[in-house]
Amino acid sequence: MVVSRTLTAALATLTAAGLLTACGTSDGSEDVIRAKGQKDSDPGINIGPDQHRIRGKKVDAVAARVPAAIRKRGTLRLGQSADSSPPLGFYATDDKTRIGADIDLAILIADTLGLKPVSEQVSWENLFVGLDSSKFDAVLSNVTVTEERKEKYDFATYRLDNIAFEAKKGSDWKVKAPADVAGKTIAVSSGTNQEKILVDWSEENVKAGRKPVEIKYFQNITDYYIALQSGRIDAYLGPSPSANYHVATAGQSEVVGTLSGGGEGIQGKIAATTRKDSGLVEAYGAAIDHIIKDGSYAKVLKRWGLSNEAVKKSEINPPGLPKTEN
Repeated sequence: MVVSRTLTAALATLTAAGLLTACGTSDGSEDVIRAKGQKDSDPGINIGPDQHRIRGKKVDAVAARVPAAIRKRGTLRLGQSADSSPPLGFYATDDKTRIGADIDLAILIADTLGLKPVSEQVSWENLFVGLDSSKFDAVLSNVTVTEERKEKYDFATYRLDNIAFEAKKGSDWKVKAPADVAGKTIAVSSGTNQEKILVDWSEENVKAGRKPVEIKYFQNITDYYIALQSGRIDAYLGPSPSANYHVATAGQSEVVGTLSGGGEGIQGKIAATTRKDSGLVEAYGAAIDHIIKDGSYAKVLKRWGLSNEAVKKSEINPPGLPKTEN
């Protein structure tokens, strides 16, 4: 599939550039990527089809919250994005097995509810079409809670929505406020929320008499990382999960600042999403609280480098990102 080939090509380019090392067992049943210089004894990150996933067990008190018709059916129909987004959801080296943090957490939630997870990968817009038509019982695919979405959907949060500044390792630089990026050259993807935040920060610097940010755009993700290592940019501002994954696998960069994906004033939150009044959101929240309590949630986040985005408990329909002005 195209998305998988994109990931494979990206990994190949990074390896060729000396940013990644890849290794696997002799029979090809497992593939592990490690940062350059890491020892073979380091577990690295498994991107092979045999994931040895962390599994849960049915909790009767939580499963009882699931509507009777779904309990009788015995399956939890999950919609997940077909995009390649390491470490959240992407294809393993066999080009067909979906792996990643969102997949692992969806399976854990289904286990806790005593249901068999049945996943379907579709385009982003079709995730919501599937919810609207009751084709999907839930979507776990990096969906941020927004006030506009709350009009049609119910949410049970399971991760923070953050963005991160990634700089060359040893840069001795921290980013907490607009003044910290004044005069810096920073790359960002066009049309993203992080671009809007960076533009706003640059404008704030100019109003305060500081230098603006020099914003750079590149075509491919590998171009951003090559520019970072060559010193053509000071940092790349992107989704925190992607930054954490690249830091863990490449070993030549570091996160120098983390912000809410919602910008100032509100912490963005990622949530299990269901059709409004489907009767499922309380069950999802209880299942998430259970896996947080039993430690399996923390293990999943740790294996994908996302421990810094953990939540202490699931929130049902919390304040979301505000509606944008037309």
